Amino acid sequence: MKLVGIAGSNVGSKTRTAMDYTLKIAREKYPQADITLLDLAEYDMAFSDGRNYWEYDGDTKYVTETIMDADALIIGTPTFQASIPATLKNIFDLLPVNAFRDKVVSMVVTAGTAKHYLMAEQQLKPILAYMKAHIVPTYVFIEEKDYLRREIVNDDVLFRMERLVEDTVLLVDAYSQIREKKDAEYDF
Repeated sequence: MKLVGIAGSNVGSKTRTAMDYTLKIAREKYPQADITLLDLAEYDMAFSDGRNYWEYDGDTKYVTETIMDADALIIGTPTFQASIPATLKNIFDLLPVNAFRDKVVSMVVTAGTAKHYLMAEQQLKPILAYMKAHIVPTYVFIEEKDYLRREIVNDDVLFRMERLVEDTVLLVDAYSQIREKKDAEYDF
């Protein structure tokens, strides 16, 4: 299984911290999985101009092809102006409309206050559904108060991260079995 984590911002540290914790849990629980972190702050991404993702070069090509090759994605995003950051939106714009078909996608959302918890429901989930993702219904929402000196100090957040990783992997397995069963119905 190829699991790709995306730290969906090019500024700040909280989302990257959250993704580091989440992927550490994934590596410990599923050592056989091929796990990659794409921290968008570390890549020089071109803005989408309507080309197919494989027509780009450099970092843009690497990031989009890594996402397209994944079986599952855990998208980490901060909440900026009650929305997703432009760097993450650009990733969605670079990919085709069915980019997440047969992929399981889960979310880790960071925000300054609890008032932004609906951003995932009202903005991120609709984009993922439009792009044909199998969305893990629950997500991890982390507030400013859950951090201290670049460390997550809320045990409930860590528990929810562990559960998110488990749910993501279980859904990958379940959808894989469903696809195999459907494919077996055809004679060719």
